[in-house]
Formats: sequence, C-alpha cells, structure tokens
Amino acid sequence: MSFSNNACIAGIYEHPLRVAPNHTVAQLHAEVAYGALQDAGLTLNDVDGYFCAGDAPGMGPVAMVDYLGLKKVSYLDSTDLGGASYLAHVGHAARAIATGQCKVALITLAGRPKSEGSSGTQVRSHHASAPDFAFEKPYSPAPLNTYAMCAMRHMHEFGTTSEQLAWIKVAASHHAQHNPNALLKDVLTVEDVLASPMIADPLHRADCCVVTDSGGALLVVHPDIAKSLKKPVVTIMGAAESAKGQIGGKVDLTYSGVAWTGPRAFAEAKLTPAQIRYASIYDSFTITVLIQLEDLGFCKKGEGGKFVENGQLISGKGTLAFNTDGGGLCNNHPANRGGMTKVIEAVRQLRGEAHPAVQVPHLEFALASGIGGALGTRHGAATLIMGRL
Repeated sequence: MSFSNNACIAGIYEHPLRVAPNHTVAQLHAEVAYGALQDAGLTLNDVDGYFCAGDAPGMGPVAMVDYLGLKKVSYLDSTDLGGASYLAHVGHAARAIATGQCKVALITLAGRPKSEGSSGTQVRSHHASAPDFAFEKPYSPAPLNTYAMCAMRHMHEFGTTSEQLAWIKVAASHHAQHNPNALLKDVLTVEDVLASPMIADPLHRADCCVVTDSGGALLVVHPDIAKSLKKPVVTIMGAAESAKGQIGGKVDLTYSGVAWTGPRAFAEAKLTPAQIRYASIYDSFTITVLIQLEDLGFCKKGEGGKFVENGQLISGKGTLAFNTDGGGLCNNHPANRGGMTKVIEAVRQLRGEAHPAVQVPHLEFALASGIGGALGTRHGAATLIMGRL
C-alpha cells in the first residue's frame, strides 16, 4: 500500500550551535523541538506522535515524552538505523498519519560528540552484545578505516580517483560559505583537499565530515493541517528503508543499502532520478556520497567519479545541486548522525528558503538519502522523496 502524498513536513529546525558544552543532550532535544513547533506555528499540545533514536537520553521516547511535557502522544517510534534513523522516521510518521494513528508527529535529534571528544578515528565498542562483535573487535575497525576500505575498493574496481572524491568536498565548501552557522566556511579547491593530511589511505582529512554538537527537529503532519498553516506545503511522495550487512560473506564494498531504498522510493513517488535537481546526500565521507549517487541511479555504478568532477554538484553550476547548507562535510554532523539535517535542507530548498546563492530555482522535487552504521560493515539505509504542493 502506498502512503504517497498522505503526510507533509510542516516544521523544521536546525540548532545553530556547533559546540554546546553547557547544554545537556535532553536540553538540545527540547530546544530543537521548540524551534520546529515555532516554525510550523504549532504547540506541544498539538503533538500526538513522537519519534527519536539512539541519541535520545534515558529510555528514549519514554524519557523524552516526559521531559518535553507531551501530554497527547498516542504513537511512539524509537527505530534506530544510526544516521539514517530520521529519514526512516519521516516515512514511519507518514504511514502512521495515513492510517489515522496520529496527526502531528515530532521527530528530534540531538547530541554532543564535539564536547564529548568523539571522532571517526576512534574504535566504537558500544555494541558489545552484537553477534559480530567477537569476530570484528580483535581487528578494531574504526569508522574511518571501514570507509577508506570502501574508497580503495571503488578505486580498484572502477578507476575512481582521489581528485574526483575531492570535488565532493569542494562542492560542499562552495555552499557552506553562505551558511553563517557552518563549522567550516572556507572555500576549498581540489588541491586543498589533496594537500590535507592522509588519515586512512585513500581518504584525506578533508574527505571526512566535521564533528559537532547540535541537533534538529521535524514536524510531520496530516495534509489538512499543513494546508492550514502559513508555510509552503512540502509533501512526502516516496519513502523506503533497508539494511545491508555482510550477507553471509558475499561482501561487495562498492554499493550501499541505498541501492534498494532508492528505487523503491522513486517507484512510490512515481518519479525518476532525471527529475531531481536537488539532493541531500548523507556525507560522512566523500566516498559515502559518491556510492549513494550511483545507487540512487543518478549515474551508472562505477561512473560516480565522472559524475561529481568539475563542480557538477555545485548549485547553479552543475547538473545536480547537493547539500546546499554545506552538509556534514562542512556544516553540521550532530551526534554522529547526519540524516536529520539532510531532510531539513531539502525542505528549505522546496520552500525556497535556502540561501539565495544556492537556492535551486522553481524546485518541484527534492531527495534526501543516507546510511547509518558503517559503509564497510553493516548499516541501515533510507531514502525520502518530497515535493512542493
């Protein structure tokens, strides 16, 4: 059953702080929730659905519903797909609204990885009960290592180059210069990216995302409510989610779970990649973007390098504008989970609220896509397609 066009995104908010040493995680959740409600013109009393993931403190939605003072909640969801969680939550909220389980769904994300000293170069051992832990822990893979492994394999299989990957960071930097809240605002060249220190061959430091404290929130509502509000109506046209792991040893590092979610989201939306002029693509590393672009069908597998080079992702210059807020590579990567900001910028673009220097004119459709976990081992994936009514 398709739930296309049965729910809308009515409120968005991205926390302006990138370092928040004096905030608690719960406080950040509360502030972004308030911001999204203010953006939509709604109140806490209107919220009857609440969604959060593993970044939420305590017992997740149980703790946060109490902390936020939500008194009418009849639908809860704590699905955790890592950084893709909030993309999946939008799809879940749309389905819950379409089936009458709630009418106003609040989705929040917040975290303090910058203040807490988190880094993609560190081994993460917080899944000690996972079935794979005993086999992988002795090799101590860090997120950066696993993504570098994927980049190296893609280069081996298809001839992708470090220069081509660098163009992804260059595009992000061209956009971030116009974002007053972006952590990194300097415009980079390919040479700048390649001159940055090698962190895990073939990935340079500039191929890696920023680490920030911050958060964001979304409000997904029934279409009748959206039409009664003052903001432009952004409807959810297609949504899909999946997961990719080791597949019993049939490991192929050159594709992600988006290879399954992209086609399904496009089919539900009744659109094709050729109709998308703006895309928010999860950008934990430059290779994450390149592989997703291929998996989404913007180009054939192995041709991502050619697709992104020479500024093809720069708004107003290339064939596909991406991450016009600067993305995780330059702007914001809160709680090591960047899916939330991908939806927020896509909505800004559809509303015509992006910075004038990067706004895609007369935009009808936008895509947001991402993965959560590790590209080289196992991850969740989700894709959203949205449209302007």
